[in-house]
Amino acid sequence: MADARHPGAPGHAPDAWPAGPLLAYCADDFTGATDVMEAFTAAGVSTVLFLAPPAPHWVQRFAGVRCIGLATTARGQSLAWMDTHLPEAYARLRAFGAPLLQYKLCSTFDSAPHIGSIGRAIDLGIQAQGGRWSPMVVAAPRLRRYQAFGNLFAAVDGTAHRLDRHPTMSRHPVTPMAEADLRRHLAAQTPRRSALIDLVQLKAGQGSAQLQALIDGAAGDDTPVVLLDVVDEDTLAAAGALVWQGRGQGLFTAASSGLQDALAAHWRARGWLPAAPGLPQAAPVAAVAAVSGSCSPVTAAQIAWARAQGFAVLRLDIAAALRPGPPRDGPPEGTGSHTNAQTGAGSPEVQRLVDAAAQALAQGRSPLVHSAEGPDDPAVTGFDALAAAAGLSRDAAARQVGESLAEVMRRLLERVPALRRVAVAGGDSSGAVAGALGIAALDIEAGLVPGAPLCRAWSDHAARQGLQVVLKGGQMGAADFFGRLRAGRSPD
Repeated sequence: MADARHPGAPGHAPDAWPAGPLLAYCADDFTGATDVMEAFTAAGVSTVLFLAPPAPHWVQRFAGVRCIGLATTARGQSLAWMDTHLPEAYARLRAFGAPLLQYKLCSTFDSAPHIGSIGRAIDLGIQAQGGRWSPMVVAAPRLRRYQAFGNLFAAVDGTAHRLDRHPTMSRHPVTPMAEADLRRHLAAQTPRRSALIDLVQLKAGQGSAQLQALIDGAAGDDTPVVLLDVVDEDTLAAAGALVWQGRGQGLFTAASSGLQDALAAHWRARGWLPAAPGLPQAAPVAAVAAVSGSCSPVTAAQIAWARAQGFAVLRLDIAAALRPGPPRDGPPEGTGSHTNAQTGAGSPEVQRLVDAAAQALAQGRSPLVHSAEGPDDPAVTGFDALAAAAGLSRDAAARQVGESLAEVMRRLLERVPALRRVAVAGGDSSGAVAGALGIAALDIEAGLVPGAPLCRAWSDHAARQGLQVVLKGGQMGAADFFGRLRAGRSPD
């Protein structure tokens, strides 16, 4: 069998697909966490995502699942938060016994030295899992993300942009991408050695030899990060083969859902998976509800489309939401003793939006509550001033906006129990909503758009069990996304 010493070495017994869990992943946000489920489920690899460390009865319920995920909010957190929370998350996931432990990162590499540090996540992960090398597959052609000679590209409207020139990621409000060469970007976050196996080497079948040289050249206990170029199906499958055949007794990898695509491609080539079965199509519903905390221009176009198509588009007044409000009657479901007496989640602004959304549903219209409409929205450009006026730091104000959107969704579902399909746009908003609703786990219900599948909720709260949920990253989906959410397909 191939081992970490010599991946794919001749003279070893053929590799085999082991029984039991294949991969466990810790996601850096909630939207990307569902992207992994989509990629593996569509390939025929059973996957479940826990939204908090699972209670024993949930572990038992999903015994036999081949991929286990745990969603976190690490992408927006400090180094101190990572040092406190990631080791526990990694330990819980390692307990499932999968040979691959993944820190699931966004395919646009959202990170900075001080917040959402991928470098710190890698250092902590290698401490937890070990391994002779740490592969990194970031590109995902399925999502129109490509890596060539170490540089990351993402397509918008059919045009691929180097990430430091990308219309959104180059001006991200928290983690702007000023460097597309991922080795340089990562070097600002960790002193760990990094290397690249490029697309020419992969296409020439030289990946294993290059990897062996990198491992042999390591000094002492050094575990290098090795980036793998991916631009097409050939390099995708070659990267998957290299990771799987080089897993040894276990590997830690920081990677996007491109890793799932790569592994599935390799496993299909070996005959361990059938031709990709895909995902079922969702049935249409009369109405949906959505909240959006995204400031992406992609989401802005989707909001504009929804408005033109008769959705009830409702704007959250951020200044009003940031004013302290009275506490709720009790803590939000699934969040323990949390109380928002000092936040705007119990404010009249939240109640105004719930009333308006419920009225829209009664009229057969689908409500969409949003906090911003694109990066140039005054709510975005003036956010620091709004936070200061409320006496809050930027981070505290952003959390409060997310909690307000979450409370709108929680109250709306209580008011209109017949509502069974909802969506959240934006990673931070998705985490807040999932926590407020008391959802324990998600699995895949149907396909919808690449990177944003329709999920089924599992919950100890009977009213939430079976709720259909989409957690959509800001960059995901075409302009008709919210129409597709309602129709279960692209609207005619």
